[in-house]
Amino acid sequence: MTNRPPSEPESSQRTALGFDEFIAILVAFTTIGAILFWSLSRRNSSWNFNGLLSPSSTPSGSAYPDKVLPSPTPKVESNTVPKFDSPPPEAVEPKRPSLPTNRATPSPELLPPVEVTPTQSPQPQTPVSSSVGLESSITSSALPLVTPAKQKSIIPPPIAFNDVPNNFWGRRFIDVLSSRGILKGFPDYSFRPNQPVNRAEFAAILEKAFDQQLSKSAIAFQDVPPKFWANPAINQAITSGFLKGYPKNTFKPQENISRVQVLVALASGLNLKTPTSPNQILSIYKDAKDIPPYARSKIAAATTNGLVVNYPSPQILAPNKVATRGELAAMIHQALVKQGKLKGISSENIVRAPNISPEVSPTPKRNPKVNLSAGGSSQ
Repeated sequence: MTNRPPSEPESSQRTALGFDEFIAILVAFTTIGAILFWSLSRRNSSWNFNGLLSPSSTPSGSAYPDKVLPSPTPKVESNTVPKFDSPPPEAVEPKRPSLPTNRATPSPELLPPVEVTPTQSPQPQTPVSSSVGLESSITSSALPLVTPAKQKSIIPPPIAFNDVPNNFWGRRFIDVLSSRGILKGFPDYSFRPNQPVNRAEFAAILEKAFDQQLSKSAIAFQDVPPKFWANPAINQAITSGFLKGYPKNTFKPQENISRVQVLVALASGLNLKTPTSPNQILSIYKDAKDIPPYARSKIAAATTNGLVVNYPSPQILAPNKVATRGELAAMIHQALVKQGKLKGISSENIVRAPNISPEVSPTPKRNPKVNLSAGGSSQ
């Protein structure tokens, strides 16, 4: 028995792949291919399809009319449109337009970039239209508030007094002065237009109506206490020339003031010029004889400047009658009109001075001519 080298193993029997091994390799290659395909598809998902929509590209939209192209990210509108977390409740999603099959491709010069927005998805367009409409509505509604058409008046409305009816003869005079704080009512919302006015109350009204400089040196009247409520107003009325005291250094603050005293005070404080013919002006009053001699020139000046207001008849002055709050309001109003601080109002109770013709001096008589032929001589 001879020694033979060991026979080589049969490679075909040991290296051949079995059925299970072939299936495993096939599954492995299939898995690797699927992973590669999935990674490539994920990487290419962000490709830009704007080239498909450009005018120079092939008319792919006409070839596939039923296919909607993916919407590109808007670049122009994203910078100007505010972002909303959710669309407004009133926003309605529009229908998605479809591409026409036989639409000709326009030239680049005639088609601006914004013309491609109809092919986009409606989601970015919904907040665009609603937000723009919201901004325009807010802007248009805010304009009248920022730039009003008319400037509001700084004068408050007059006080509605419960005892001054609309047909009261001095209602308009009272309304003007009450709206400016010159005249005030009482705590019960009454004005009491027929109530008399004393000298202290008249001095307080003069202080509010006329801007006069207050004198530093106070006048100490014997009948006016130092802590009297109208002491500053009385001092101002005296120093500004509206009022005067009585003999023995008295003022009589509780004394009711008459109509003639009111007109004399106003004419004196305003420095009205005395007319040349006071008696002719005063002739319009039927009771001119009742005017005191000291007041005739002042009453004539007040009449010429429109300060006199008579009710019920303009021709009845009633100079010695106690002045009421309603009459005082009318006269103070006319004095402020004279100063140019208020506008005049039309009233049939305002006395209009007559037109006075200038006085003409009489022409001196000439001596008659003497006939010398009759033997006379000239003087």
